[in-house]
Amino acid sequence: MGSQQQVMKSRVVKVVSSESWELMVTEAKKQGCPIVVHFTAAWCFPSVAMNPFFEEVAMVYQDALFLLVDVDEVKEVASKLDIKAMPTFLLMREGARVDKLVGANPGEIRRKIDAFVQSIRSRSCKAY
Repeated sequence: MGSQQQVMKSRVVKVVSSESWELMVTEAKKQGCPIVVHFTAAWCFPSVAMNPFFEEVAMVYQDALFLLVDVDEVKEVASKLDIKAMPTFLLMREGARVDKLVGANPGEIRRKIDAFVQSIRSRSCKAY
């Protein structure tokens, strides 16, 4: 019998359009669910290198919605939120930005996400 590997479902939702962005933000707002967004680009090595970290953090904070936005694929969202550098992480509550972190600093990002989620912890978010 071969070794068994546990396959974990990603909790990070990739935003594919402005419409999907609006839908997810609206649903999270209705549920009182905090949102953590990773703005990335395929050509940006530090940003791509943060993807496994972002997945790991998403598994820890089950009561927050984690979104991944490729700035080249969903330009309207990046432009609307004034995203100029990658990686950028936004912390959002009720559809509004609460905090913004620019750069690949896992320790600082984890600390900010922890404080943010703890400060507004409410009911769990449903899976998207």
